Amino acid sequence: MAKIHKQLMHELVSQEIQKYIEEKELQEGDKLPSVEEMTRMFGVGRSSLREALRHLETIEIVNVVNGKGIFVRDVGTYRFAGKVKVENEKRFLLSILDVRRALEGKAVELAARRITPAQVAELEEILREYDKLREADRDTSKIDLAFHRSVMRAASNPILFSVLESISGMYEKFFNEPLGDKRLFDETYPYHRTMFEGIAARDPKKALSEFEKMMNRIEEIIKTY
Repeated sequence: MAKIHKQLMHELVSQEIQKYIEEKELQEGDKLPSVEEMTRMFGVGRSSLREALRHLETIEIVNVVNGKGIFVRDVGTYRFAGKVKVENEKRFLLSILDVRRALEGKAVELAARRITPAQVAELEEILREYDKLREADRDTSKIDLAFHRSVMRAASNPILFSVLESISGMYEKFFNEPLGDKRLFDETYPYHRTMFEGIAARDPKKALSEFEKMMNRIEEIIKTY
């Protein structure tokens, strides 16, 4: 099973600085505490704090002026709120993606070993419906989710299925306009077809390989958003 990614210290510090700005209701141009003060406030080392500040500079939330201090940018605008929201959603999706790789990846492997003829027919019907919706340029998020749920059921492991269902609310974030970007559906569609071919052929190696390609593409899209 794939290892679950641990959130890096500078990412946690970045979140704490954003919370501080919001809780203190700081405005554009307001000065943040010094590096020394913030290392004490958050209980972290200077290197982690500086890396967090570099990240926040990149997404234009703070402005670090050498010799003068650290200043807030755009805090009172929708633009600032949007940046914070997007960064938080990206972190969330990447964390859940790690869980998908581990749990759903195992379901794909088991499905390729245990799928029944009736379940193969069910997945074929889902993919036909998927094709129709794509051709009509209609929303495919629900049929995409139906495909993945069918694969999970085909794994014939009630414990694994129940674990996946227990995080369904978080899992479904991938299918409810993630980052407002249709690319997660448009660009991963071909892997649904090739993954199905591996499962239907009872070829766990191929099925899992295509699943990993799908997860890799999703990760690329999230990181570059």
